[in-house]
Amino acid sequence: MRQNPSFTLADVTEMRRVIDANPWATIMSAGDDGLVASHYAVLLDAARDDLTIVGHVGRPDDLIHGMGDREMLVVFQGPHGYVSPGWYGHAAAVPTWNYTAVHLSGVPEILSTEENLAVLDRLVERFESRMPDPRLMWERPNDEAFVRRLEAGTVGFRLTPTRVVGKRKLSQNKPAETIETVIAALDAEGPYRNPALAGEMRRAQDARGGVQQ
Repeated sequence: MRQNPSFTLADVTEMRRVIDANPWATIMSAGDDGLVASHYAVLLDAARDDLTIVGHVGRPDDLIHGMGDREMLVVFQGPHGYVSPGWYGHAAAVPTWNYTAVHLSGVPEILSTEENLAVLDRLVERFESRMPDPRLMWERPNDEAFVRRLEAGTVGFRLTPTRVVGKRKLSQNKPAETIETVIAALDAEGPYRNPALAGEMRRAQDARGGVQQ
């Protein structure tokens, strides 16, 4: 991801927020047969306060990615959406796409069976806890034999990134009044209504104190 000083996202707390709110990640590596990508839910490591992540892949994706031996790139995509040049007023402009993304690269560590079980348990709880009648991993009708068979078909990993690129392209190169106009358009009814992106833009504006960089 090409970086631009105006759009750099370097705050660890903010990157952790993006990762936590957008756990469906793209995992990429250069495999024996060329580039390969997989898609899995990934979580921040609960025992760390940095950008270390934990997750799993189904077998044989671990072999396809050379997991544990080769560098892996994990991409988290935050709110994103189309921005019309009409929202910039009468100035010369072209369409663009606003977005937030975090890229983490490194060689992952393979988890033990018990570590992987703990990650799988936490993953299920993270999403199932919102249900009115949660079905957690170790609860009936699942039994221990079923859960352990499930785990055996997966490979857990922990990635402490050696390279991090965060980018928040949210019209920061525009005047404050233009940014407010874009936010209002994203919140309004229309074909490109995007309240999540509007919220991300407000957050970026608040971080900058509403002052143009």
